[in-house]
Amino acid sequence: MLVRMSGPTNAIAIPSDLPACQTLIQQQVHTIESQTYLIEQQVHAINELHRQKQLLEQERAELQLTVAELLRRAFARRSERYLADPRQLQLDFHDTAEAADAAEGLALAVEESGQVVAAHVRHRRPRKPRSEQLPAHLPRYEVIVDLPEDEKVGLQLIGYDTAETLEFERPQLRVRVTKFAKYVNPQDARQGVKSSQRPTSLVEGNKYDTSVAAEIVTNKYGYHLPVYRQQDLFAGSGWTPSRSTLLNILEASAFVIRPLAAHLEQAVLESDIVGTDDTHVTLLVPENTPQPQDNDPKSRRAYEVLREAKQQRRPSVTARLWAYRSATVPLVFFDFTVSRHRDGPDLVLENFRGKLMADCYSAYQGIELRTGGQIQRGACVAHARRKVFEARESYPQEASVVLAQFQQLYDLEDEARAWPPDERQQLRQSAAMPVWASLGEWLAGDVAARILPKSKFGQALGYLRNHWAPLHLYLSDGRMPIDNNDVEQLMKQIALGRKNWLFIGSVAAGQRAADFFTLLASAIRNDLDVWAYVKDVLDRLLAGETNYEPLRPDRWRESHPEAIRQYRVAERRDKADRQQARRAARRAHARSSDR
Repeated sequence: MLVRMSGPTNAIAIPSDLPACQTLIQQQVHTIESQTYLIEQQVHAINELHRQKQLLEQERAELQLTVAELLRRAFARRSERYLADPRQLQLDFHDTAEAADAAEGLALAVEESGQVVAAHVRHRRPRKPRSEQLPAHLPRYEVIVDLPEDEKVGLQLIGYDTAETLEFERPQLRVRVTKFAKYVNPQDARQGVKSSQRPTSLVEGNKYDTSVAAEIVTNKYGYHLPVYRQQDLFAGSGWTPSRSTLLNILEASAFVIRPLAAHLEQAVLESDIVGTDDTHVTLLVPENTPQPQDNDPKSRRAYEVLREAKQQRRPSVTARLWAYRSATVPLVFFDFTVSRHRDGPDLVLENFRGKLMADCYSAYQGIELRTGGQIQRGACVAHARRKVFEARESYPQEASVVLAQFQQLYDLEDEARAWPPDERQQLRQSAAMPVWASLGEWLAGDVAARILPKSKFGQALGYLRNHWAPLHLYLSDGRMPIDNNDVEQLMKQIALGRKNWLFIGSVAAGQRAADFFTLLASAIRNDLDVWAYVKDVLDRLLAGETNYEPLRPDRWRESHPEAIRQYRVAERRDKADRQQARRAARRAHARSSDR
């Protein structure tokens, strides 16, 4: 029996017997459970939509930053120079007494900093006045420009106004005809013909002098002229060689300099501080894959990479040129590999012991582990700073704090640039170490914790944390540079070259290119006339010289002062002076502002 409750018409009728009541209760519980499940599903869907919205907003922000970065790279200045003050975002521009005091203090600071800069400039090395005179050692000839005869009637010559005009003539080629005297004994024909011994020549028949080879080598690897352009260059002087002739001369020169290039490599690796970097070059896949040589992992790797490329019918592979630059001896050497596998630096650095400055490529980290710490890997501070600089727009105030710390570190390096290594290390320990400690506290603080890890700035901070110890390695040795910028500059030589000669035709050609870059980059580092150095090296190696130490560019420089490009020495010195003056002025201004 059902008992209907009085009240609204939709009230539930409660049965009077117990089984019916239990059934009704079970039905209501089931209904409530179904509604609860539906509500939970809706809440979950709302939360998921909210999460997706946050992800989309973050992705949108990252895309905006990417677009801004692309626009900056395309149209903005490429300089990484940073002059911002982290306090600039906290300036008060209201018309208050504090603002008036600040303006007065700023005026005084500008006046004081101007005095400091003027004092600094007075102590700079005086710049030599620029001479407009043409070099006195150049040959001269005279051309007299006179008046017509009918205009000179009744006039007396009193002198001449002189003007010097520089002229250019195309390089002149000449042929040296060498006659080797021959003798016979008329009394005894059995003795045969006697003649002087022929000198060792670069190519068979001594048809091309080392001066021609030096010109070809310097043009291609110093001035980045491919052989087809050199063909036109020589043709303008009356000799039109085939491209195969030019390549044969290059190949013969590479064979001659190979022992010297190996000696320079050994000299770099015997120093205990080396920086390294690499860049890509295009290597054509040859028709016949070179077979691997016994006990030569490098040739085996080349065989594997080229065989795979050929199976995939690829016309080329991305090979690598690696630069290794000593920080203690002024030498450089290059290595060529068909890929960026870790066995490239593994083989080169197999017997190296010391400090290695490089980027954070995992192969270098593996080398440090495999040698049990006998090779210590240092990370490039400029890399870490660059990542923060490129991400500064997403977190401008936080980035300005970190960049200001990097600015202090580089100011200290600039101050100690000309100091002895021991004094530089003491400054690093006493002044740079506290800056790193302050940066570490900031990275561990609340402000850094609130930065999104997946944002570009968060990734830059993650790079700092992940490579914290290698970034500090330079503090332990005053000879070690703070960054790897000098090695990165070497990559520009390769980049300029590949824009011109475009590709490397074979593995052997890649190794030849590495040897030539070794020779020329070391000569350039020592401010040498590259052509004069290459020619003398070829002459002496062909003459049988096996003592390679005097042929090192830094040693050769001492015995050939006339081949030093003094204008490069002065240019670098003046640039350093200008940079130091600019940085000293900025530091003086900052100190004045702090008062």
